[in-house]
Amino acid sequence: MIGGIKEDVEAGTTLAEAIRKHTRVFSELYSSMIQAGEIGGILDTILVRLAAYLEKASKLKSKIKGAMIYPTCIVSAAVLVTTVLLIWVIPVFADVFSSFGHRLPAPTQFVINLSNFTIGHVWYLMAVPVIAAVAIRYAYGTEEGHFWIDRFLLRVPVFGGLIRKSSVARFSRTLGTLVSSGVPILDALVITARTAGNKVVERAIMMARTSISSGRTIAEPLIESKVFPPMVCQMISVGETTGALDTMLQKIADFYEDEVDNTVANLMSLLEPAVILFLGVVIGGLVISMYLPIFQLGAVMD
Repeated sequence: MIGGIKEDVEAGTTLAEAIRKHTRVFSELYSSMIQAGEIGGILDTILVRLAAYLEKASKLKSKIKGAMIYPTCIVSAAVLVTTVLLIWVIPVFADVFSSFGHRLPAPTQFVINLSNFTIGHVWYLMAVPVIAAVAIRYAYGTEEGHFWIDRFLLRVPVFGGLIRKSSVARFSRTLGTLVSSGVPILDALVITARTAGNKVVERAIMMARTSISSGRTIAEPLIESKVFPPMVCQMISVGETTGALDTMLQKIADFYEDEVDNTVANLMSLLEPAVILFLGVVIGGLVISMYLPIFQLGAVMD
């Protein structure tokens, strides 16, 4: 691929045009910044800025993924263990308890009923997550479906705030990098919207672009969208007024990247006891429910 770019440049094509032929590797953000660097004669500076941006974006993305992996793995393991208990272990206890001839405690009877329901509807229960995954994937394939899912994710407790902060950081870093590199503001907003990673944020950015085209500021539609925190809108407004929009955007990005770091750290410290409590309630509850009849039998024999 790099060899092909080299041949295109040697044939008289600009570096930006040569890069645009490889959209799977180089994003529109990348090629636009390269084009701005070639036009302004500061390609070396632009490449350094681009490298710094990509490193920070990759670091931010990995932190978000890292925050999601731990609870996902633990919950998946809990579901697997619970399923094994309900399908294979609890029926053995149920057969033993049926020979007692006594009424079972309510928690034990509930677990046995849950086990019978799971065994009788196991294929339906297995189909539910598959159908849900297909439905979500289909919804993501539509404009409105994608928008409503992203809107829902922004309202999820804890994780919604994390997604919002990461989106603000990505928006600020991308737009600030493009503006400081000499990319026209209207083009910069289009590129930023496409790399926002959230349809709600993307629509808010495109509203800001329309606002500029109509002679208004960027900050006004961002305030009206209620997607961006008030502080961000105020700082953008100050940046527009003072002519230091790129500097303000970089400061916003630095602040919210630190916020994401702190949120992820706090989330990980809270998740461990929460997950232990969850496992204790689910797995421990099943085990205790199965031993209650045995305890009662021991009391009767005494």
